Amino acid sequence: MTELIKVEYGRTGKSTNSNTLGMREMQARAYEKRDSQYLLLKAPPASGKSRALMFLALHKLHCTGLRKAIVAVPEISIGASFKSTDLTTHGFEWDWHVEDRNDLCRAGNDSGKVDAFCRFMASPTDRILVCTHATLRFAFAKLGPSDFDDCLVAIDEFHHVSVDEGNRLGGLIDDLMLGATAHIVAMTGSYFRGDAAPILLPDDEARFNKVTYTYYEQLNGYRYLKSLGIGYHFYPGRYLDAINEVLDPDKKTIVHIPNVNSGESTKDKYSEVDHILDALGEVEAQDSQTGIVTVRHPSGRLLKVADLVTDTPIRRDVQEYLRGVEHPEDVDVIIALGMAKEGFDWPFCEHVLTIGYRRSMTEIVQIIGRATRDSEGKTHAQFTNLIAQPDADDEDVKVSVNNLLKAITVSLLMEQVLAPSVSFKPRSRMQAGEETEPGTIIIEDTQAPVSDKVISILQSGGQEDIIAALLQKSEVAAAAVTEVVEPEVINEFELPKVIERLHPELDANERELLRETVLTTMGARATGGLFNEEDLPEGAEIHEPGQIYDTHGDGQPAELGTASDGRDLSDDSSEGGASGSRQFLKIGDKFVNIEHLNIDLINQINPFQGAYEILSKALTAPVLKAIQDTVVGDRAQMTEEEAVILWPRIVEFRKAKGRAPMVHSDDHMEVRYALALAYIQHKKRERMQEATT
Repeated sequence: MTELIKVEYGRTGKSTNSNTLGMREMQARAYEKRDSQYLLLKAPPASGKSRALMFLALHKLHCTGLRKAIVAVPEISIGASFKSTDLTTHGFEWDWHVEDRNDLCRAGNDSGKVDAFCRFMASPTDRILVCTHATLRFAFAKLGPSDFDDCLVAIDEFHHVSVDEGNRLGGLIDDLMLGATAHIVAMTGSYFRGDAAPILLPDDEARFNKVTYTYYEQLNGYRYLKSLGIGYHFYPGRYLDAINEVLDPDKKTIVHIPNVNSGESTKDKYSEVDHILDALGEVEAQDSQTGIVTVRHPSGRLLKVADLVTDTPIRRDVQEYLRGVEHPEDVDVIIALGMAKEGFDWPFCEHVLTIGYRRSMTEIVQIIGRATRDSEGKTHAQFTNLIAQPDADDEDVKVSVNNLLKAITVSLLMEQVLAPSVSFKPRSRMQAGEETEPGTIIIEDTQAPVSDKVISILQSGGQEDIIAALLQKSEVAAAAVTEVVEPEVINEFELPKVIERLHPELDANERELLRETVLTTMGARATGGLFNEEDLPEGAEIHEPGQIYDTHGDGQPAELGTASDGRDLSDDSSEGGASGSRQFLKIGDKFVNIEHLNIDLINQINPFQGAYEILSKALTAPVLKAIQDTVVGDRAQMTEEEAVILWPRIVEFRKAKGRAPMVHSDDHMEVRYALALAYIQHKKRERMQEATT
């Protein structure tokens, strides 16, 4: 298996410890915004979003005059997360209590649940209801926006919403915001939809207060989990012939087999389950009460396997058994297809093995979340994606290459999500002598202060939306697997286009500043975050250029010692040594003092270099060539923006080789240089002709 990402965590205990009200760190952060009419809560699986909602809803019911709280979840099984809960024992003022008649996440037909919902809305005494998204939609169609006046509507797994015309839940949210005095709490563990449709209209989203709790904060604050790995295993032929290479019976594992309509599927899901059982050992028995299959491993060990694929009545017994699992020995392996993802809780899970490319980035985030619960004795969690290896002789090579690139995209995003975060603070908003938190980069803006719009984007998770949109572009994934795309093209061409599309309200200077902060963040996360001086590796090459970058002067660097606030920076420089307590960002092989980051250094950041180095070793030369050929064939025609960016590289190439780049070269990057040169020469001829006419 190729380990593309491995992130180590500090086990600080912060995310699991509770305050005097019984709130964990994320819940307390959300509770600070309890008076917001519209609140968007972004937090990873197992961070306690369900209980955070209970705290918020009870405050609104008892202190703000709201009449009712309605909690909507995407599927019935997730409704159990909002069952009646004792909160007062742990210090809170009220308990969360759901009357049985108002728990609509139970067996029954939809029409009966809609009637029950309407009765709840008409009742003068009923306060709290839990239902599915579907029940909420159907009931809303019978009622109207004004019926939800002075009610809290909480949407769990909010990424199921979009502004797309066919998304009725998105329309419901829009109607509530336009036609009711309802409060809305939206909760999600992943704000990125696989179909890339925006979740809210920009004007609606601007009305939401946002609370963000990062994956890194969550995992770093655990007591037991030390690390998380994301890896790939590439197989030729059938995945069933490679399953033994990645299925470790010593690890508590969830295996997600491919959808029957996917290219990886054998089209017989039941035989696939049988094959996986055979890979684990010899089947001895299936418990008639629980449905759990006992398998004897060649080592003699007995494994308990839960089959959630085989669609027979006993599958309900298996699901019921899994809901009651309390000890590690209760189950060893779970085989699933569409289940055991969103909202599924098995804290002992150490390994999620997913076969085939998954179209939804959100689905992958949810699958990884099954392994990232904190559990005593579990120090490492692993996600492995078993992916078909592209075959140059295969007619469908383009499909397999695109699937591989999309799978790598998920890893690049997860690397950004899982790694230590970087924050930015404008110098103009700091007090004299103010100390900054670790991981903070100061923006020199005393002569040209950073606008409130940019500050809002930086502080509300807007960078994550930009990064997600960027990484979903095929050109960006290609840069991580091949060298057919220069990082400057991504940094100076693709990224600005994404920012302009997502934030058309920003002016050119604001977009440029945002571009630089996003690039710096991506570079820091891809190389381990910001390094304290005392943590630099022995013999580290320290780079402290004679310039700093600030927001004054249209992006031009300022000379060292001339920071816009008059600070003397010259005493920070050193001749390759380090002194004091400073922070460094790794760019290439050098560690750069963040006090001296300038625009030239930022543009050199290649957040995909590490991924490329790993994948280029894991894939054979023919496979890499098949990927390169497919990527080159799919690339758009040369644009003026890319040609301008590549021109300095063309000049360097001519100096080094003594000739111009050739379009028929075997080197794909040289071909791109040649296309850019031809484009520039063509434009030059056009302008000369225009000048003579």
